[in-house]
Amino acid sequence: MPTLSKLVRDHIPEIITKDNRHPVTHIASDAEYWEYLQQKLSEESAEVFEDENIAEELADVLEVLHAIARHKSIDFSGVELLRSQKRESRGGFEQKIILDEIQ
Repeated sequence: MPTLSKLVRDHIPEIITKDNRHPVTHIASDAEYWEYLQQKLSEESAEVFEDENIAEELADVLEVLHAIARHKSIDFSGVELLRSQKRESRGGFEQKIILDEIQ
């Protein structure tokens, strides 16, 4: 059986066991966890553009972002405040503006 070696949600091993299968897991070191969080963010972000259920994929991306913030001891409400401040000073993306060049 091939090795998966991917970060999964906390209840996934239980779900696999209830399906009469046997997960083989280990707890990541901090360095390994950081590496796998980066991979997971990339994976989940790509799925936003591949899946028809975009809301579910966005929820997955958000969960990974929260995990990254916790891992780096960052209060996510602080991240949200920074997002809001940047939106206030620089705007959002609603106007669909594409910058083609600066002369």
